[in-house]
Amino acid sequence: MTATTPYPHDPHAPHTDVPGRIMAREMAQQPAVLRRILDEGAPAIRQVAREIAARTPRFVLLSARGTSDNAALYAKYLLEIRLGLPCGLSSMSTTTAYGARPDLTDVLLVTVSQSGGSPDLVASTRAAREAGAITLAVTNNPDSPLAGVSEYHIDILAGPERALPATKTYTASLLALYLFVEGLRGGEGAPAKVLPDLAEQLLARQDEVRALAARYRFAERMVITSRGYGYPTAKEAALKLMETSYIPALSYSGADLLHGPLAMVDNVSPVIAVVTDGKGGEALQPVLDRLRGRGADLCVIGPRSQVERAAVGFVLPTDGVAEEVQPVLEIIPLQLLAYEITIARGQDPDAPRALAKVTETR
Repeated sequence: MTATTPYPHDPHAPHTDVPGRIMAREMAQQPAVLRRILDEGAPAIRQVAREIAARTPRFVLLSARGTSDNAALYAKYLLEIRLGLPCGLSSMSTTTAYGARPDLTDVLLVTVSQSGGSPDLVASTRAAREAGAITLAVTNNPDSPLAGVSEYHIDILAGPERALPATKTYTASLLALYLFVEGLRGGEGAPAKVLPDLAEQLLARQDEVRALAARYRFAERMVITSRGYGYPTAKEAALKLMETSYIPALSYSGADLLHGPLAMVDNVSPVIAVVTDGKGGEALQPVLDRLRGRGADLCVIGPRSQVERAAVGFVLPTDGVAEEVQPVLEIIPLQLLAYEITIARGQDPDAPRALAKVTETR
């Protein structure tokens, strides 16, 4: 503990002007948010899933920006792996800037947005519905314009989020999307029940994260990599580091890292590998071997067996946890890392420069 930072998982941290107080409090709320979704939100999510499944969409388009885009990418992995349903990430400008009107009959469009207020998301969703799409909004605001133009809506029940870096709305979106996909296949998402307790355990390990932050405080660049279900985590972690600490953080699929960007890896710029316990982690092994061969400053976030082979890392409690829900846990120590690095660099993670909570792209 330092004299200047409240303990992030202490919900009773004093209401002062301490830098990072709001982000800390919202990270601490994540276990409660996850429980709320499982206890209160799951029945409504299953009902939406049943109604959409009955309409047998022929494929899925996912639409989002920023942090929500990383949650949508997670949904893409779920839909393709768990359901075998073809998915794509939409390009909103084809509709909003170029005026394209593709035939979306029997296509499911899932638009993910914390606020539900970005004009391009609203406009493209409206156009998709007019073009015959089944439209589903996944937001933290059931009264938002996006929810209003969509045929279906899922409320992620995260409660107000005031810090500019999204934390609890990201993990809430992941869980809501997981339950939705499980609902499409007739399941209830039982593997997710362990998440709130494990999230609490991770938040209680901030001292470990603070030690990592001290290691990376003066980093000029970072690379974050993963494969499979962990890839959205790598992208979200890079975004959190960039928007809070201003460190250029590059995220790559492990496969893409080998196709050129590996050349920039050296023993100075840190590499963080998110190793999901399962097939994604197995697919990442050749990448980890190449990184070690290049003498990379490698940090592993993953199961104990993987962390023990790295110079430094953070052990995730993944024993017995289904691979498809591990991303909800993987991101938590990386949120904390972004927070701690930012504090260590003398900056305020609650108020990143040049950012607004609702980004009004058109």
